[in-house]
Amino acid sequence: MTRLFSTLLLSCLAATAGADPLPSWNDTDNKDRIISFVETVTDPQAADYVTPAERIAVFDNDGTLWGEQPVYFQLIFAMDRLAELAQDDPSILTSDTLKAAAAGNLEAVGKGGTGAILEVVNASHSGTSVGAFQQVVADWLAKARHPDTGLPYDRMTYQPMVELLRYLRDEGFKTYIVSGGGLHFMRVFAEDAYGIPPEQILGSYADSSYEMIDGTPTIVKSPGIAFIDDKAGKPVNIERTIGRRPIFAGGNSDGDFAMLEWATAGDGPRLGLIVHHTDGAREYAYDRDSPIGRLNDGLDRGPDLGWVIVDMAKDWNRIYTGAR
Repeated sequence: MTRLFSTLLLSCLAATAGADPLPSWNDTDNKDRIISFVETVTDPQAADYVTPAERIAVFDNDGTLWGEQPVYFQLIFAMDRLAELAQDDPSILTSDTLKAAAAGNLEAVGKGGTGAILEVVNASHSGTSVGAFQQVVADWLAKARHPDTGLPYDRMTYQPMVELLRYLRDEGFKTYIVSGGGLHFMRVFAEDAYGIPPEQILGSYADSSYEMIDGTPTIVKSPGIAFIDDKAGKPVNIERTIGRRPIFAGGNSDGDFAMLEWATAGDGPRLGLIVHHTDGAREYAYDRDSPIGRLNDGLDRGPDLGWVIVDMAKDWNRIYTGAR
């Protein structure tokens, strides 16, 4: 009986050791490069071995770990939330932008650019405690569905990237999200969706204040954006918050370029990864001219910097976690 158990145990361990860590990735050069990098930096006998403390991996969220079309999912939430608030108090719609947002007019809000988006976010996110806000986000995620796929938004995570995050952690990496999305918004779903806890999420955040409400100390979200975690702000936020330069960085747009450039410019082995949205059949095809997730610098300079440019159509055999 003991010999039989030992045989079965060894067989299971052998099967586990030989398992593909990235089954939703096709067998392409890009998959090989990722696995080769991870194996090298985690091999104590290799010249490029990296200690676990230094195995920091950072990833953008929108367009890198989950979808971002036709607009950022947080903006859809903000518009839905604004419409709900306006039902109780129509006077909050103090501009044409807010009226358009409450009416669900994505085109009109989009034409207003970043200023219009921030106006909608301010009106829909402020004036409430962090806890109350996050409960509203959780309720919205439970019932909202994407207009094209019909999937819950937190099931539109990219399965290949979820596998990559898990693979890195299994090999001793600490994984972080570094995104332009709202800090408190992402903290609602990221641990369940990606296995990344709240303290390892870096994002944009609003002004806030410490207040006593009904005798209870509370953090309240105020109007105004205190920090936008985008472009050059990303490496600054990583240095300020994490205190180590990552050895692996992943993004999908020009907003992520500075993060990847800084991460891969350090000493020793490093890898940058760009998700290129090439799959118009299973997802969306966009890059240089897209108002959402515009990608020029990564395509033009990434290959010369040694980055992996993921071709979604060719490298992935599955897209969303919630659909095959």
